[in-house]
Amino acid sequence: MQFRPRRAAALLAAAVTITAFCAADALARSYPFGPRTRSVNDLGNQYVPFHAHLWDLLHGRADGGLLVNWQSGYGSSFLPDLGTYLGSPFALLVAVFPRDEIDLAVYVVTVLKTASAAAAMACLLLTLRPGRWWAAGLLGTSYALCGWSVADASYNPMWLDGLIALPLLCLVGEWALAGRRRFLGVLVVALAWTANFYTAYMATLGAGLVLLLRLVLADLPRRRALAAAGRAALTVVLGVGLAAPLVTVIYFGTKHAYPGRVRQFAPVASEDVLARLLPATYGFGSPAVYVGVTALLLALALPFHRAVPARVRTGWTLLVLAVTLSMQWAPTHLVWHAFATPQGSPYRQAFVLCGLLVIAAWYALSYGPPDRRALAAAAGLLALITLAASRSDLVRPFAWPVLLLATAGALGGLALLGRADAGQRSRLAGLAVVLLLGGQLGETAATSAVATRLRLAHLDDYAPWGQRQQRQTDAVAGADGWPRYRTDPGREQTVGNDPLLVGGQGAQYYSSLTSDVLSRTLTALGDGWTSRGRSVQSLDNAVTDVVFSVGARVHSPPDPHQKHVAQDSAPVTVTRQDVPPLVTVRTAPDRAPFGPSPYRNQELLLGSRVYTVPRLAVHGDTGKPARGGRVGSGNAVTRPTITARCPAGTQVYLWAPHYSGTARQHGAGTDARFRFEYPRNRAAMAPLGPAPANGRLRIELTPDRPGRIPGGAIGCLDTARLRTAAARLKATAATEVTVSDGTLRAQLPPGSRGIAVVAAPRIAGWRCATGGGRERPAGEYHGLIAVPLDGNSTSLTCTFHPPGLRLGTAVGGASLLTLALLGALTAVRRRRVPAPSTTTPPRERVTTAR
Repeated sequence: MQFRPRRAAALLAAAVTITAFCAADALARSYPFGPRTRSVNDLGNQYVPFHAHLWDLLHGRADGGLLVNWQSGYGSSFLPDLGTYLGSPFALLVAVFPRDEIDLAVYVVTVLKTASAAAAMACLLLTLRPGRWWAAGLLGTSYALCGWSVADASYNPMWLDGLIALPLLCLVGEWALAGRRRFLGVLVVALAWTANFYTAYMATLGAGLVLLLRLVLADLPRRRALAAAGRAALTVVLGVGLAAPLVTVIYFGTKHAYPGRVRQFAPVASEDVLARLLPATYGFGSPAVYVGVTALLLALALPFHRAVPARVRTGWTLLVLAVTLSMQWAPTHLVWHAFATPQGSPYRQAFVLCGLLVIAAWYALSYGPPDRRALAAAAGLLALITLAASRSDLVRPFAWPVLLLATAGALGGLALLGRADAGQRSRLAGLAVVLLLGGQLGETAATSAVATRLRLAHLDDYAPWGQRQQRQTDAVAGADGWPRYRTDPGREQTVGNDPLLVGGQGAQYYSSLTSDVLSRTLTALGDGWTSRGRSVQSLDNAVTDVVFSVGARVHSPPDPHQKHVAQDSAPVTVTRQDVPPLVTVRTAPDRAPFGPSPYRNQELLLGSRVYTVPRLAVHGDTGKPARGGRVGSGNAVTRPTITARCPAGTQVYLWAPHYSGTARQHGAGTDARFRFEYPRNRAAMAPLGPAPANGRLRIELTPDRPGRIPGGAIGCLDTARLRTAAARLKATAATEVTVSDGTLRAQLPPGSRGIAVVAAPRIAGWRCATGGGRERPAGEYHGLIAVPLDGNSTSLTCTFHPPGLRLGTAVGGASLLTLALLGALTAVRRRRVPAPSTTTPPRERVTTAR
C-alpha cells in the first residue's frame, strides 16, 4: 500500500488529540472519567438540552418539528436555534446514543469535532508546504487543543465547527489559487456556514487573510492574482448563498430576540495576553491563544530562521502580529465579531490567531529545523514573554513546572531533530519525535485539566442526567395531554431548558434567540428570568396556567446539585387544573395596555377580576418601617417582615422582582426562593400558601443581598372566581385543537365573535385564516396570537413562516442555479478546448536569505 503523508498526518493528529483530550478529563476527574460534572454554564443550560431535543426529533418523540418548538416558551421558532446550536453534521450522532446518555453523546461529539480540527489542520499544513508528516500531525494537535479550544469551545461545542472550518477554508483558498475543485470549495464553504455561521464568519476572515498573504508571497502576475482572488471570492459568495436558508433565518431571529446587554470592548492588559500563550493558564475574559510550547518556539524562531526565505519570514511574522494587535483594538475587534461585542468572553476570534501561529510554526519547521541561532533567539523571546507574563494573576504557581518541563522537552526535541538532519539520523530522530510528541501530550493534558477545574469553580454547573431527571421525565410523561393542555415540568428547574431535557410544554426557554415578545409578556405577568432576560423561567401561578392552558404542573424538590440547596428526598408530584384549550374566544377583549402590576396584567389576559391587591408594610427587626421597601444587607433592615390583609382562604402570592433571598408566610407553607442579581437575574412571582382565617398576613423575609419590596407586591387570588373564569372561557373556546409542527387548527363554536386568542406568544412569522379565508399576519392580544372573528367562520388555521426563510431560499436557489450554470459552462469549455494539466498552488517566491 502506498504511503500517503496527509492521511498519516491526519490520523496521527486525530489520535493524539483524542488521547490528550480524554487524558485531561481523567486527570481533572471530570465526566465521563470522574465524579465532576463538565456541564458548566451554557453547556448544561442550552447545548445538552438542545441536543436532547434533536434526539427527540430524530426519533419522532418531540412536540413540534423543524419550524416550531412547542415545548419551550409556550411555542418558539426552532429553525434559528437549529442553525445556531445544531447545524453541525456531527450533531446527528446523538441519535445513536440512548436518550438517558445524552451527556455522553455531547461529549463524544465534542471529542470528534476537536479531532477533526486536528486532522484538517494537518492536511492544510502539508498542502501549504511539504514536510515531515508526523510534524504536521503534531502541529495539527497543537491547533486543535489550543487554549481557545480547551478553555472556551469545549463547553460551547458549536464553536468547534469554526475550529474545523478555518483549515478547511484555507484549503479552499489553496484550491482557488490552483484553479481546482471549485465546486467542492463551494460545498465546503456552505457546510462551514451551515454548521455554525458565527465562527464560520471569523474563520472566513482568517482564511481570507491567509489567502491574501499567499498571493503576495507567490508574486504572481497581477492578472493571475486577481483571477485567483476572484475565484476565491466567488466560491465564498456561492457557498454562503447555499447556506442562506439557515443564515437568514438566524439573522432575522436575532432581530426579533430579546435585546441583551450592550457591552463596550475593553482590551485586557498585555501581560494577560502574553500569559495566555503559556501552558496551564486560565482566564475567562482573556484571549486563550496557547498553542503549545513547541509550536510557540517554532513561531518565535521563524523571523530568525535563515533557511526560510526572507519574504516568507517577514510576511507570516507580520500577519501574526497584525492579527494579535487587531484583537486589542476596538474597531477591528468589532469587525471580528460581526460588529457586536459578545456578552461573554470578548475574544472569540482567538482560534484564528492560534491557527496562524501554528501555520507560522510549520513554515519554520518545513524548511528544516531551526539552527542554534534561531532556537536561541526563540528561547530568549520565550523568556521575555514569561517574564512579562509573570506579572499576571493568570499565571498560577502550578503553571511553572508545566512550563519548564514543556520548554525543556521542546528545545531538546528540536535540537535533536536538527542534529539528526545534520547526518546522525535514526536514533536521534526517533528520540526527537518521542520528546516532542510526549511533551505535547503532557502539557496539553495539563492545560486542559487546569481549564476544566478552574472553569468549574468560576461558572455555574449542572449535574449530568441522573435520577432527578429521570423522575421528572416519568412524571411529565404520566401527566402529558398535549395538545389538549400543556404539562409544565415545573418551577423548580434543573437547567434553563427543562422542557427540552425532561419533556413537557412550558414557559421555560433559554436561547440567544429568545423572542422579545415572549420575555416582555412573561415579565409583565410576574415571571422571572436569568441571563438578562434571555432565559425565561416557569411561572408557578394558577392564573397564568389558565391563560396558557397548563393543565398539569410537575413539582420537584430543589436540585441538590446546586451549591445553595441541601439534599432533599421529597417526591416529584403533579398537580392538575381544569383549564381552557389552547384557543379561546374573547367576545369583548380589553385592549388596555399592560401596567406595572402583574396581578392586573394577568387579569387583562384572563378577562376577569380574580385578585385583591392589598396595601402592605415592610418592617425591620425593630418594628420600624423600611424606607422605600429596601431590605437586605447594607442597611439597618436585616430580618424584615411584610404585613398585609387578604380575604380568608385566598391564595397568597408575592411578587418581588428585585428581592433575593427566601420568603415564608408565618404559620403556613414552606420557604419560597427569590433570586435577583442586577442586571443578570430577575425574581419570579411565587405562591406562599392560603391566607389565614383572620386574613392577617405576616411574611418573614431572609434576604441574602440588598433588594427592594415594591408596593403592590402581594396578590390575594380568589380561587373560586378563577374557576368561574376558567369555566367561562372553556364554554366558548375551541371544541377541537390540533397541532403539527408549524400549523395549528381549531374548530370554533358557531357564531363566534370578537377575537380568537391562541395561548402562544405572537412571535414574528405567524399567519392565520378563518374558514376558507385568506391567510393574513396574525394580530396580537397582550403578546399572544389573536385573530378577529366575524361570527360566520367555525374554523381557524394558523401557520408559521420563519422570518427570513423565503429570502434565504431565494438566495440559496439563485446560488444553486449559478453553480449549475458554471458547471455547464465548464463542461462545454472542456469539450471545445483540451483540459490543461492539473496545476498546484504557486509556491512563495524564494529570495536569498542573508
